[in-house]
Amino acid sequence: MTQKRLLMLAATVLAFGCLGWASQRTGVISDSMCGAKHATASAEAAQCVAKCVSGGSKYVLVGRGKKVYQLDPQDKISSDLAGKKVVVTGTIKGDTITVESVKEAPAAKSKAKASSSGR
Repeated sequence: MTQKRLLMLAATVLAFGCLGWASQRTGVISDSMCGAKHATASAEAAQCVAKCVSGGSKYVLVGRGKKVYQLDPQDKISSDLAGKKVVVTGTIKGDTITVESVKEAPAAKSKAKASSSGR
């Protein structure tokens, strides 16, 4: 192979290899019926999502800017995560995340707690 062909082959492998890398998205688990209505985690959101999913809706992730991602496969999402802020690891293609794992997002430190710890 010539040097030019090797360079083109390497560039192609690199370009297509990057497409398959997993990434992480943080957001709130909602349902396909309510979508971005549950952009903020809450007990009320959890109840609504659970009710909608039991009625046939699918779990979705509401990310930044209220962007709604379809989640596939659905069996990777625990019902305990409904209405909660999570971190989803997977491959994104368009508006769908092929889920590798889902875990609850770590709780943010409250400002009061952070300022009192500095004394």
